[in-house]
Amino acid sequence: MTSRQQNRRAVITGLGVVAPNGVGADAFWKATRQGVSVLDRISREGCTGLPLRIAGQVRDFEPQSAIDNRYLVQTDRFTHYAMAAADLAVTDAGFRPDADDPFAVGVVTAAGSGGGEFGQRELQQLWGQGPKFVGPYQSIAWFYAASTGQISIRGGYKGPCGVVASDEAGGLDALAHAGRVIERGTDAVVVGAAEAPLAPYSMVCQLGYPELSLADRADRAYLPFTAQACGFAPAEGGAMLLMEDEGTARRRGATIRAHLAGHGATFTGASRWEESREGLAAAIRIALDEARLAPEEIDVVFADALGVPAADRAEALALADALGPAAERVPVTAPKAGTGRAYCGAPMLDVTAAVLAMEDGVLPPTPNVTEVCHDVALVTGRARPAELRTALVLSRGLMGSNSALVLRRGERP
Repeated sequence: MTSRQQNRRAVITGLGVVAPNGVGADAFWKATRQGVSVLDRISREGCTGLPLRIAGQVRDFEPQSAIDNRYLVQTDRFTHYAMAAADLAVTDAGFRPDADDPFAVGVVTAAGSGGGEFGQRELQQLWGQGPKFVGPYQSIAWFYAASTGQISIRGGYKGPCGVVASDEAGGLDALAHAGRVIERGTDAVVVGAAEAPLAPYSMVCQLGYPELSLADRADRAYLPFTAQACGFAPAEGGAMLLMEDEGTARRRGATIRAHLAGHGATFTGASRWEESREGLAAAIRIALDEARLAPEEIDVVFADALGVPAADRAEALALADALGPAAERVPVTAPKAGTGRAYCGAPMLDVTAAVLAMEDGVLPPTPNVTEVCHDVALVTGRARPAELRTALVLSRGLMGSNSALVLRRGERP
């Protein structure tokens, strides 16, 4: 590693959100800190007759007003969300790429399933009308790499680009990958994840997950860390961030919103929730070591909060294993209980909430949850003030990936 690389550190300078509880970081944070729950019956066409009834839908979003039509017709809903969120992040950072150096900016996204809605539509036309009625973009729009490609093309970003496919935890792993890209010499990376799993074909595929909540009431569908937990409610949307080399960002006068301090990742196997205790604890320890932090220096935990009793218990025990006595007092929160889990987009929304929580000095609550049955200091009811310098964000995937990310507070706006 060269001396120049050793001096490079990844920081977050821009936030872009397209979520069920708001489009834009301000709207998202207002709803999150108020503990608003937007879980509701799925109303999307073709989805109302399925056993999955409750989810978090993005409602205040018009893709036609955010994205040029030539890109709209080439892409699925999950890429619409990602492109719009990327624009918001770049604008939030006040970032203008150097036209003379397009290779200084890269793109990294994570994706769990890709463009199911687009793929279903084209396959219906293939079997209903014949191959001449299948559009040319079927070959790319469904692909999990589509968002990275389209953001890169649309923004003219020609630096290192990639896609992380590591289960739901891929959202955090994408941030870690982007951080390493920056350390190796790239000035900026547009990074994040957005998902669109609320289409008939995609929903039928999800019905194979035993962890999915099939509850009929929105206020009972997703209750992590409670005795009434019956699985998770899915969601669409996500967040994109602009990450930069700290020195480069400071030279252009950008506000440093957070520092990417440490990351750890492990794998323990699909639906092996008891084993995820050991794997998640290991990921936390790795992240703390990289961040050079002691367990008692963590000020808040944004939990994975699957809403499955065995998984919730394993997460509570993993925190106790990794943080020791500090686990008894560190506040834990799960804002996603009010929006649903947007697969790879879920940890990205948690990261965004963590950055905003540290800026505002506020612990957002866990919506709909009142009585906690696991040994975690879960924030419920209302938001409360707190001095937050560091945040630990956790994510586990249904296929067995575990990831932990440590953030340090940046400069308060």
